[in-house]
Amino acid sequence: MASSTVAAGAAQAYTYTRPSGLDGGLLGLSTSGGTTSAGPRPHPHFFSGVLTQAAPAAAGLIALADVAQTRYYQPRPTSFRDPVVTCNGDRLRMESFSACGGVYARLDVLEPGMDGDVHERGTTNVDVNGPLREALARVGGSDPLHLAVGAEEMAVTTMDGAVVEKKVPLPDRWLRGFAEVQVITAGFDPRAELTGLDAVRFLRSLPKRARDVLWVVPAGRTLRVSSRPVPGAVCLAGPDRLRTMLPLLRFASALRVYGPSVANGSGPVSSVWELELPGMRYVLTLSPQNSRGFSGEGAVLDALATDEVAGDADLIGALLSFEPRVDPDLLSERSGLTLARTKAALTQLGTSGRVGFDAAEAGFFHRELPYDPARVAALNPRLRSAQALVEGEAVRFTSDDTAIVRTDGGDRQVRFDGDRATCTCPWWFDHRGERGPCKHVLAARMVRREAAVEVAR
Repeated sequence: MASSTVAAGAAQAYTYTRPSGLDGGLLGLSTSGGTTSAGPRPHPHFFSGVLTQAAPAAAGLIALADVAQTRYYQPRPTSFRDPVVTCNGDRLRMESFSACGGVYARLDVLEPGMDGDVHERGTTNVDVNGPLREALARVGGSDPLHLAVGAEEMAVTTMDGAVVEKKVPLPDRWLRGFAEVQVITAGFDPRAELTGLDAVRFLRSLPKRARDVLWVVPAGRTLRVSSRPVPGAVCLAGPDRLRTMLPLLRFASALRVYGPSVANGSGPVSSVWELELPGMRYVLTLSPQNSRGFSGEGAVLDALATDEVAGDADLIGALLSFEPRVDPDLLSERSGLTLARTKAALTQLGTSGRVGFDAAEAGFFHRELPYDPARVAALNPRLRSAQALVEGEAVRFTSDDTAIVRTDGGDRQVRFDGDRATCTCPWWFDHRGERGPCKHVLAARMVRREAAVEVAR
């Protein structure tokens, strides 16, 4: 993690005192600048102890790194982005995003998988380099693996003690993806669970390449692949995007799948795939289609399109302290905000990288990402366009549930039906709300909310 704010589309600078390495049974993960419960640190020291399950931990780290340097859509060489690591006290969470922005990966090392001392709670980036990956690939057996995350005494060497610096592009779509995944998966439910052996059979039976979106349906002890959605089905777009799970199958005791409710004729949706490993979990979240990165899904826009949400987010953010599980009800009680406003504030915090979501525990968790929360509007062009329409007084309500939005391309009609809205613009015609609201719906909602606040006064 860089110790300074990253400008939109700029290169991310990682600075490490030495490269990470594996030497004499000690896995030393070198940290860059991060945020801790005590404030910013240039090289935070989070944990020292042992990973009680060395082989699956090493394989999980390699899988995480593989996702970070892969473009699953239109593959081409790409720069590697170092994983984000958060110490929540009773666990270590390691996160990465694919270069194409369509696959989110996380390795959670849980309390049974680690034994040692937690020195600080917080978030940083850790160096994962080529030699380290080669060393991790040789880890086997059942011997514990000593781990130091940011310790000064790490038993790894660098020539003349030189500082290690990396600079890689950090696209806005990569940053937005973290926010979208958190919002999208918060609405998922468990859909299927397979034993380790059944998971092996299922994952190895999947086609390596599939152009069309597939669906999987629970069928006895396994999952049946279908070309069409039915109630209870889970979307599987691009089965090859699950391939980093294959080396982990020999350690897996279960495969769990999460997704939203679907019906006959439903369009593609995201899904979460989770391998239960000894003392840890490896999680992949897939976008609805190979060609769709999470950054364009638009799930965060409604929660951001309010004047009060930024202030609420500041209040809720001040109450967070790198908890492994964030309780919205408790935060609502402590802050004095309604539960709805608390959840909207958590969404806002997610867009600035401060909140993630764990489907396995159906709860939020606190972490930080290296970019400025003030960039939220700039990272969402639809929201910025909607705000411009409102400021230009382009929205006119003709009835309680109908608005006309004036644009250069002609008038657009927005209709409300409870919490749902439709629009006559080409974006709405193409996506039918499956990729978030269009700018006209957003603008109409902003004006509607402002009017409701005025009436309440």
